[in-house]
Amino acid sequence: MNFWMSLLYVVIGAVIGAFAGWYFTRKAFEKQLKENPPINEKMIRAMFMQMGRKPSEAQIRAVMRSMNQNQ
Repeated sequence: MNFWMSLLYVVIGAVIGAFAGWYFTRKAFEKQLKENPPINEKMIRAMFMQMGRKPSEAQIRAVMRSMNQNQ
């Protein structure tokens, strides 16, 4: 009986640990996305403007396409 109780405690602890790890990892991931959003077309347009260039829509789409291919 003692073996089965300790085995039960280990299984319950593993389940609780897995749930806690999943929950806190998810929260950290959401926080990172909120602080550092993925790059979008508006950011690419701003980078081109900082370089002193007026980007065309085709250039912006090409940059977005190349970034999506590299992910």
